[in-house]
Amino acid sequence: MQPVLITVLSNRVFNHMKFITKSMLYFLMMGVTVAYAEQADKKVINKDIQELHLALLKKLPQAANSTIKETPVKGVYEVLAGAQIFYMTKDARFVFNGDLIDLESRRNLSDEAKGSVRKEQVDALGEENMVVYKPEGETKHTITVFTDIHCPYCRRLHQEMDEYLASGVKVRYIFLPFKGKKSFDDSVSVWCAKNQNEAMDLAKSGGELESKTCDHPIEKHRELASVLSIRGTPAILYENGLLDPGYLPASKIVKKLENPDE
Repeated sequence: MQPVLITVLSNRVFNHMKFITKSMLYFLMMGVTVAYAEQADKKVINKDIQELHLALLKKLPQAANSTIKETPVKGVYEVLAGAQIFYMTKDARFVFNGDLIDLESRRNLSDEAKGSVRKEQVDALGEENMVVYKPEGETKHTITVFTDIHCPYCRRLHQEMDEYLASGVKVRYIFLPFKGKKSFDDSVSVWCAKNQNEAMDLAKSGGELESKTCDHPIEKHRELASVLSIRGTPAILYENGLLDPGYLPASKIVKKLENPDE
């Protein structure tokens, strides 16, 4: 699909554009240093990025401190705000909303850029704030799964846990309780259980959990999902930050991990 070309007339119009999400606005307000791409003709490139930076200061002050990089498309620059990406001309007149795809290499350049941000955000959460299943032997790969205890496809994924572990794949769970209070309460009970893995196994099989409360990271999990624009479960995050928004059989995921370039 061709990106939609949008003429930015004012901050007010910008704030009502459909592709601007709450998570993007949050990060637009943060002070992120402008990144200058290292390319052969640094003088020209840096000058153009500086021009865009100055234009953003005047037209869109909320976005003025976002990360700006050159793209393979001449005259078009990537503006990264949190996990959200859009593209602009150097005068900040035109905004492109959509993925930038290289048809020759069949690479989604937008998703690759988002991947690095997803990885940073998940790493910042820390494994100590996740429910983790580790292989008995060597850990060859790691996936991070946003999960709802009562989501049918999340349960299907969990039923294949033995296959993941046998393949040397560590599975890290982040709770995203979409299905109301019951999902949230059960997520808290799993987290607060003496043995989190056993409690998760019980919950995923439809068993009744012992209700427990304690300090928990579930709200942090929700905030992270919002920042990363994850709106469904399961959502499977790979080691390189790329995301599969939905269930895939364990055999396919393991194959992806072992052959990331295919």
